[in-house]
Amino acid sequence: MKLASLRGKHPDGVLIVVSRDLRHAVGAGAIAPNLRAALDDWERTRPALSALYDALNRDRAPEAFSFDPHACTAPLPRTHQFVDASAFLNHGRIMTQAYHPEKKSDASVPILIQRQGDDFTGPHDDYPFPDEADNCDFEGEVGVVLGDAPIGTRASDALAHVRLLVLFNDVSMRKHLFRELGMGFGFILAKPATAFAPVAVTPDELGDAWQDGRVHLDMNVHRNGELFGHPNGREMSFGFHELIEYMTYNRNLRAGMILGSGTFSNLDYRSTGSACLAEQRAIEAIETGESSTPWLRFGERLRFEMLDRDGQSVFGAIDHRFVQAVQAGAEAGARP
Repeated sequence: MKLASLRGKHPDGVLIVVSRDLRHAVGAGAIAPNLRAALDDWERTRPALSALYDALNRDRAPEAFSFDPHACTAPLPRTHQFVDASAFLNHGRIMTQAYHPEKKSDASVPILIQRQGDDFTGPHDDYPFPDEADNCDFEGEVGVVLGDAPIGTRASDALAHVRLLVLFNDVSMRKHLFRELGMGFGFILAKPATAFAPVAVTPDELGDAWQDGRVHLDMNVHRNGELFGHPNGREMSFGFHELIEYMTYNRNLRAGMILGSGTFSNLDYRSTGSACLAEQRAIEAIETGESSTPWLRFGERLRFEMLDRDGQSVFGAIDHRFVQAVQAGAEAGARP
């Protein structure tokens, strides 16, 4: 099943069901007004949404319309909790080798951090940031949207709590990252809003590409129309089931929470490329002693997409342009 959210008067958007080929959609307001509400009542809403999805794919949804991803917000425009992992240890090894070769990390414990969940960006929205000196970067990731997962959930049972999968660009401002890491709490300026592909999918849509709590598909990343990298999710060092077990050691997780994978990264990076600038720059520093790949500048365009075994786009694409932010004070005029 594929779900999306159209912009509407409500900040949580308007829930729609999208066809498998991403060509058509149909409103689902009679089942749930938005995806947040659907997740809160999943036992009731899922069968009804699934029946509507089947009808849409058989051309038996009379109120169907052409699907326009430009009209979409993030599938969940906001949520109460967003936690991101750094579950591709290869990425960490590259960054450590380049910048902290004396450091030894604990590969037995996943790295997770609380993130901003109150304002997600849509797949084709311009992405504003204040200053090119912030060293703007991207990170191609997948995430899971959870149902309720109780304290003490075991890894063997954890995937039963995964409701949906999503694709996102975890934007980073590298100028601020190491300073905020050194402060010992979390990211604020280093991690602004996250941009999501238009469609969230149930795990069964991936077929055998969903294995061991991992998405075994390439993350195709283009920068200004040129392929930047296509690392595969199969090398995720901790599967989502293991991340969920770790998080529920001493807490409940509630429906609608998003848990991210961390930027995709593969051992054979010379062949696959990377899904973020920082990794590419670190590889350059290791191999040549100097980073040459530039950070993002105003006007640049990025595209993220995953294709299934048949070449069908799974989540639709994130295709967005990075622009200079207009400060609220400048827009409204000087204030005393």
